[in-house]
Formats: sequence, C-alpha cells, structure tokens
Amino acid sequence: MDHGFSDEPLADWTLVEVDRRLLGQKTGPQGFGFVMLLKFFELEARFARGVADFPAGAVSYVADQLGTTASALDAYDFSGRTSKRHRVQIRAAFGFREFSLADEAVLAEWLAREVCPREVRDGALAEALLGRCRQLRIEPPARTSRIVGAGRAAFEQKFCTDVAARLGPGGVARLEAVVADGTAGWLLAMLKADPGPAGLESWLIEVEKLSAAQTVGLPGDLFSGISEKVVGAWRARAARMYPSDFWDTPRPVRLTLLAELCHQRSAEITDSLVDLLLLLVLKINTSAVRKVEKELTEDLQRVQGKTALLFKLAETVVGHPDGTVRDVVFPVVSERKLKQLVQEARANETVFQGKVRTVLRNSYSNHYRRMLPALLSVLRFRCHNTAFRPIMDAIVLLKR
Repeated sequence: MDHGFSDEPLADWTLVEVDRRLLGQKTGPQGFGFVMLLKFFELEARFARGVADFPAGAVSYVADQLGTTASALDAYDFSGRTSKRHRVQIRAAFGFREFSLADEAVLAEWLAREVCPREVRDGALAEALLGRCRQLRIEPPARTSRIVGAGRAAFEQKFCTDVAARLGPGGVARLEAVVADGTAGWLLAMLKADPGPAGLESWLIEVEKLSAAQTVGLPGDLFSGISEKVVGAWRARAARMYPSDFWDTPRPVRLTLLAELCHQRSAEITDSLVDLLLLLVLKINTSAVRKVEKELTEDLQRVQGKTALLFKLAETVVGHPDGTVRDVVFPVVSERKLKQLVQEARANETVFQGKVRTVLRNSYSNHYRRMLPALLSVLRFRCHNTAFRPIMDAIVLLKR
C-alpha cells in the first residue's frame, strides 16, 4: 500500500520486537493509540497531542502492521486516563521523567548561559530547549514560550550588567552624552545616517561620523562571548529608537543599546569609508583619463592632413578587400608614412599616461588633499605582506 511518504520514514514507524513487547495485551483503539504514542516519543522525545501531530501516512502504515484501519485511532482519547497510564509506561521504557516546576528555572538558566549569547530567534531557543530536555531525559513541557522568555530575560539582565561594568564610569558618561540634551539630535542622527554619493564631502562626513563613534572609547572586549548575530539584533533595535526612547529604558539597557550602536556603526562606517575611498580614486582617475583623451583628440585633429590621410586609407581598403597591403595600401599611403604614424601613436601612449598622472596629481593637490589627514586620523592600516612594506612605512611617516 502507498502510505504517502518515502521509504526512509517507514523504518521509523516499523514495529520491532521491543515495541510489541511493550504493547503486550493492549488491543483495539487503546493498543493503536499506545503504539502511536510510543513511536512518536521514540522520534521526538515528547508526546503527540493528537492525530494531527503524526506525519502523513504514518497512521495507515502502523494500522496495517496491527491489522486494523486508520480510522480506529479516532476512538483513542489522547488526554484521557488510559493515555496518561500509557505515558507513564513509555517514559519508564525510555528512562525519562515528567517535567517539574524546578526544571523550569534550571532550563531557563541554561538557555541564558549557553544559547542566548549566540541565538536571537525564539524558534532556535525553543529547539535548543527541546534538545536539552532530551539530553537530560526530561519530558518537555507542552509550552516552551515561558521558559524561553525567562531565559532571554535572564540573559539580557546579565548581559547589560556586564556591559555597564566593562564600560566603567568614563565610558558610561561618554555614552550617555550621545543622547544628552543639546547633542542628541546631531550625534545620534549622524551615527544612524547612511553615506551620501561618492565625493570628497561625503567622505569627510563619514570620517566625522567615525571620529564621533571612536570618541566613546569602547573597550575591545565589551562584547566578548556574544555572537555577531546577537550584537546585530541589539544594534537594529537601537537604530529604530529616538533619544527619548533611550531615556525611557533602564540604565543598563540604555548603555548596552548605545554601545551596540556605536560598536556596529564604527565597523559599518569604516567599511563605507573604504568603499568611498575606492570610488573616489576611480572617479579621479576616470575624470583624468577623460580630460587627457579630450586634449589629445583635439591635438590629433589639429595635425594637418592626418584626417584626410586616414579617410583615403579606409576608402582604399574597403574598395579592395581582397588585395594585398603592398599592392593596394602602399600606393595610397607609403610604407614610410605608415611607420611614422605607428611611431607617433606609440609616443602618444607614453605622453597619454604621463598626462594622466599629472592631472591626477593636480586633482589631489588642489581638491582632494584634504582627505588624507582625515583618513589617517580615523583608520588604522595593517598589512603582513612584505611587498607593501614601503607603503606602510610611508603611512607611518605621514602620520608622524
């Protein structure tokens, strides 16, 4: 019979000798219900609450093995006294025990210590909780949301307390200045703002943002042991808040939110600064190339007779596509004249590159030079490649 699921799950619902031994003399709907509870518990380490919990095809597959019909399971009461006795027997068979009120506090503390520092989704926390219950051989509670909520609350309380302690009095004062009256609208809005279009002014604004974030002076180990996933969730929460919202939260929470915002924004602004720098260099180079190309094109047009010569050459080649160069081209434009054109073009390439470098230097000296001191004031450069050691030495020299 086709039960609507693959061969692999069939093995999970196949009755073996130990299953039939536990079934004993139970027959009819009671025996059917017992077997379904038994096999489900073997797979999930928890009890099914009704027929809807079973996978498609499992009921009819087990019914065939018991010599009954799938509809016979409708008469089994999953919350009745018989079902409760069955649960006791199944727990004993697998070495499990019922969940107790004392387990709730222990599991919430375990979640806060082991899982919450690296996970933010309720589903992931609930899944970890079920896995822990299975490991400890405890039947999980019917509802896990309360334990998940208690674990998250305990984690956040300890997390915020630890952050405030690591900040110290000076760090606390600098962070609270971010949302203090008078500076709140400017500093907080600046930290949240995205970079503008590529250009020197946008670049300098990003430098100012990074400098403002760096003045907070966050310790390097402020979020040690906490995953980037969790840090990112707190940063996203802080990004949606106004200055007044921060003051409405408890102080440890407020400090943690602000610290997360400054920490994450420092990394993001650094990335945007590097991106803008690359775009600026590309923009300066492209502009220089276009300017030099225009100048050289105008010079080319001023050379008397060169355009007409090229026209005659093109006309001859199109008119005699099957002819040889010596028979068709050289009578129109001599070999000596063509060699002169090639030499001139090669010389022009050298001139072109030299002019591009000159325009680049002029653009930097006259307009973009302002970005270098700002760049060196907020970014730290590291490189272990010895080939770039001269560049690193030059950066140290410029800073000094």
